[in-house]
Amino acid sequence: VENGEILTLEARYTPEQIMDSHRSELITDSAYAFQEPELKFHPYLLMEVKYVQPDKKTKEGVILWSMVDGEMVLDTQTWEKTHGFEDAILSDANREDFKILNALAKFKGKTTVDQLQKELHVEPETLTPWIDNTRKKQLVVQKGAEVQLHFQNPKILVTPQTKISQWLVTKPYIHAQRISKKYSPAQIQTTARAAFGQDFMIRSVTEVFLPVYSIEVLNPDGSILTSFWNALNGQRITPKYLT
Repeated sequence: VENGEILTLEARYTPEQIMDSHRSELITDSAYAFQEPELKFHPYLLMEVKYVQPDKKTKEGVILWSMVDGEMVLDTQTWEKTHGFEDAILSDANREDFKILNALAKFKGKTTVDQLQKELHVEPETLTPWIDNTRKKQLVVQKGAEVQLHFQNPKILVTPQTKISQWLVTKPYIHAQRISKKYSPAQIQTTARAAFGQDFMIRSVTEVFLPVYSIEVLNPDGSILTSFWNALNGQRITPKYLT
């Protein structure tokens, strides 16, 4: 067993507090019983960045990006995240792809080829291969003269900064508590640079972890109901396919 220390966001809730607060939600009656909760650490990439704001002034900040679901955290208080960056990582989206994606996001996910051309200030011979490329990567779909993003409820047109309201602390851990990474730091940095443009710079990167509680309830029939809870805000983490 590998032991050591990792840098984590500081937990504000204990599993006992969460179980007490959500008892009526998790346990119907005395036939149900809580099992011993487990702590898991989910890996994130913390990037110190600088970028140019719409007012042309340089802004410095940090981005917290999940190495499990491939999305960027917008606010650690609510744990609001983007949606669409994982698709971009999976398809190796480049800067030209993101020009199309960001333009479509500006038009709420769907617009015409003519409108895209006006928005991006390019000629048809430049735009057509850009659209074809994003279509082949399954990032957009085209129906006649209309182009739309190929993921539900997109949220990619965001400021490259995470609002962080928690401290980072060093915690001891055992190897089994760490969740495996699905995406590498290199993949995330490449996607961030493509998404946020030439004025976006990553100064440094650090691997940090989010503490997550796994809370199990033993049902009367012997089955186990497992739920996951964010230790920072005490909120339940719902799998993407259930949201």
